Amino acid sequence: MIINDWVHVLAGLFILVSLALGVDASPIFVSKYWLWFTAFVGANLFQFGFSRFCPLALILKAFGVPEERDGSCCNK
Repeated sequence: MIINDWVHVLAGLFILVSLALGVDASPIFVSKYWLWFTAFVGANLFQFGFSRFCPLALILKAFGVPEERDGSCCNK
């Protein structure tokens, strides 16, 4: 997986987990303040659409995650 794939997967995971922790009807509800994390992830996705700057992508790049697919059959 490339950086773009990881950003989408992790953003989706963060949103789902923070919703599960922040919505009263959830069986794993902790606090409504978890919804602020949901808003934070959404705001980062929104600003990325305009600026193409993503802090998570910088972190993943530092860990050596590839930016582009290598063209082999199994990475498509």
